[in-house]
Amino acid sequence: MPPREDPNGGASPSEPAPPQPAKAKGKKKDENKDDDLSEEDQALKEQLELYVVRAQDPDPGVQKLALESMRQEIRSATSSMTSVPKPLKFLRPHYGTLKAYFETMPESELKKYMADILSVLALTMSAEGERESLKYRMIGSEGDIGSWGHEYVRNLAGEIAQEFQKRQDDGMTTDSLKELVEQIVSFHMKHNAEPEAVDLLMEVEKLDLLVKHVDSTNYKRTCLYLTSSSKYLPAPDDMSALKIAFEIYMKFGDFANALRIALLLDDKSLELKQIFTATDDFHLKKQFAFIIARHGLSTDIDDDIAADENEKEALQDIISNIKLSEGYLTLARDIEVMEPKSPEDIYKVHLIDGRGATSSSLDSARQNLAATFVNAFVNAGFGQDKLMTAPSDSSGSGSSGNWLFKNKEHGKASAAASLGMILLWDSDSGLAQLDKYLHSNDIHVVAGALLGIGIVSCGVKSDCDPAFALISEYFSRDESIIRIGAILGLGIAYAGSQKEEVRENLTAFLSDSQVPLEVLVFAAISLGLVFVGSCNEEIAQTIICVLMERSEPELAEPIIRLLPVALGLLYLGKQESVEATAEVSKTFDEKIRNYCDVTLMSLAYAGTGNVLKVQKLLGICSEHLEKGETHQGPAVLGISLISMAEELGAEMAVRSLERLLQYGEQNIRRAVPLALGLLCISNPKVNVMDTMSRLSHDADAEVSMAAIISLGLIGAGTNNARIAGMLRNLSSYYYKEAGHLFCVRIAQGLVHLGKGLLTLSPYHSDRFLLSPIALAGLVTVLHACLDMKSIILGKYHYMLYILALAMQPRMLLTVDEDLKPLSVPVRVGQAVDVVGQAGRPKTITGFQTHSTPVLLAAGERAELATEKYLPLTPVLEGFVILRNNPDG
Repeated sequence: MPPREDPNGGASPSEPAPPQPAKAKGKKKDENKDDDLSEEDQALKEQLELYVVRAQDPDPGVQKLALESMRQEIRSATSSMTSVPKPLKFLRPHYGTLKAYFETMPESELKKYMADILSVLALTMSAEGERESLKYRMIGSEGDIGSWGHEYVRNLAGEIAQEFQKRQDDGMTTDSLKELVEQIVSFHMKHNAEPEAVDLLMEVEKLDLLVKHVDSTNYKRTCLYLTSSSKYLPAPDDMSALKIAFEIYMKFGDFANALRIALLLDDKSLELKQIFTATDDFHLKKQFAFIIARHGLSTDIDDDIAADENEKEALQDIISNIKLSEGYLTLARDIEVMEPKSPEDIYKVHLIDGRGATSSSLDSARQNLAATFVNAFVNAGFGQDKLMTAPSDSSGSGSSGNWLFKNKEHGKASAAASLGMILLWDSDSGLAQLDKYLHSNDIHVVAGALLGIGIVSCGVKSDCDPAFALISEYFSRDESIIRIGAILGLGIAYAGSQKEEVRENLTAFLSDSQVPLEVLVFAAISLGLVFVGSCNEEIAQTIICVLMERSEPELAEPIIRLLPVALGLLYLGKQESVEATAEVSKTFDEKIRNYCDVTLMSLAYAGTGNVLKVQKLLGICSEHLEKGETHQGPAVLGISLISMAEELGAEMAVRSLERLLQYGEQNIRRAVPLALGLLCISNPKVNVMDTMSRLSHDADAEVSMAAIISLGLIGAGTNNARIAGMLRNLSSYYYKEAGHLFCVRIAQGLVHLGKGLLTLSPYHSDRFLLSPIALAGLVTVLHACLDMKSIILGKYHYMLYILALAMQPRMLLTVDEDLKPLSVPVRVGQAVDVVGQAGRPKTITGFQTHSTPVLLAAGERAELATEKYLPLTPVLEGFVILRNNPDG
């Protein structure tokens, strides 16, 4: 067969001039190219070149036939991942020719046909930024765009986004794009490309169109994408994305997911009542109540939610967390850890070589105080221990009276309050056991008992409000310590409840000029805890007045730094709402001005992941200041508060904090361990653990103490053996340093928190929801730790009990419809992010199968391993009600 001449020759009679110049340019190269073509490709190429010529024929009939055939060829062509479809490849040289001819065509159906073909050719041919594909599409016929293939639709979507932006900038109307957007969205939704549909609608600001395009097969994937991407969207787009997800969930009757979004939005207009009234299923309402109780939201059940009195009472009981203690003890019995542990069981002195073992005689009051905290943390919620609740006829040292008086002054307060922690969530027996201490002659014991009453009632509400009744009697006492015990007890008992009577009582302290500074500070902190995130202007005004009236010497007191924290708690996570208050704070005395400004900003944006605020805080940390400026500490904490919102931000924050360690001033270095502790709370990441281990031997005493406490925070409730080993070694290393040893003991207590059944992480529901009350507790304690020597190691060590607000069982407890524990097999494994993946990907990896109740570590997820039951909530955490599967 003669090479090359024949095909070229064969086509030449009917072939016009335009393709010729392309040959002339690189004849040699082109010949080789033709050589490589197979016979059928060669035939196709000639065929298409013929269509191009005929498409320019003056006879409309010939023209129409040519365009039809060309269209057919393009549509039927298949492409692989790496190559362009052949018809597009062969038509590339003719794109200019066809474009030029198109301009000369008269308006007709044929011109629209030609526009369609040019629009597809522009996919590979048009210059960057020209948006020709879209231009010709708008002129073309109204046909189905999906028939041209996915890549074409995807390209169009990209061009629409650019065009929309340009028209907005130029102030032109964008209505003409709407119909095409609808077509593309409908195509994407039908072809499992939900993320692309959502992206396009976000670009053209028409997210509300999504609701009518989703169906029961793809709404879950769509909403998952919406909620996940909301973390990365700027305000207010993030809120609108979540509201659309809420609407979609409500439309398809997925009320448990709708409730999670309503809690995340914390928007009064998305009333929880709307979700409760949308279903008549009482068991489902009970599940909602469990989710709300875990979040710590105080909600009143009214007649609209449950008309029947018994149902109303049952739901109110669940929301008031009455069942929490019972469920927690069920878990403890199942795991067989009911046996009380003594501090010695935690210290494991026998495992330490040499000198550490002999250190017990040193500073015994401080040692006993440390043992009080360890005992309280380890036996938290178990209702029995070996120091405070042991029967008095046992060996002398076991009786509670004896242990109480082995502590000095303020130590007695912490010892009495530790009983509240041991009986956590069990308010009935807790109040009965604490009552005897209220009649003591020792003011410290009375103060501790009042604080204990608050701790026992933490997160648990009761109809008759015993905590308020018992505590409020003591407000009129003159002794500061009793007032502080009562105030802090009230703050812990009613955190997040926004209870009016509490406000009246506590603001009375703030407006009384005779009240000592420490009582003022605790009254403000308690108000901040009770009205966390409420943006209550009245309380904010009162605290601002207190700050403005302080004298120079008072502003130099270390404890004064908790007043800005109290103010910030009112705006926790509420973003812009803080701005008016922040402006006022700029008028404060220069000693506290910057501290207040930074604290307010970091608390208002806590858990939002706002990158601009993180950058601003990093800027504050990079300044070199005069001695005596303290506001860089809260700035460092602020970085981790804001960026703890999602995994990516948290990892980047860890890296930034390590830079600060290397280059920061001393007061920055002191805050870095605490910030790292907050980022990885109850989640011992190896790299963070190693950093802490290094810092715990730092030359600066404040840095090493903060690192030791943070080791306890990252391992809180995990029983992590590596951290426990590090702390044992530190206890022998610092055996002569009373302050350091105290920190080591506290950290040991935290690591074994609730014998490993509790967590301090404020995130729950698959890291989707952030409990403001838990975060408020953590923030307050961390700010107190910024000045370890004067607050935690001084006389305010009982502030550590504020951590009770963040303590939650890290359990999955499955119950039947009558709320009786039900043991079923579940798979527990590392959670896998499946956002935007097609099909039904596995949501956990490396799983093991256990019978409930089970413990869930950080980053783990559970799923039922049986078809017999259906869970009433999509996220298996905490209390989950199971229903018999009719098809199982």
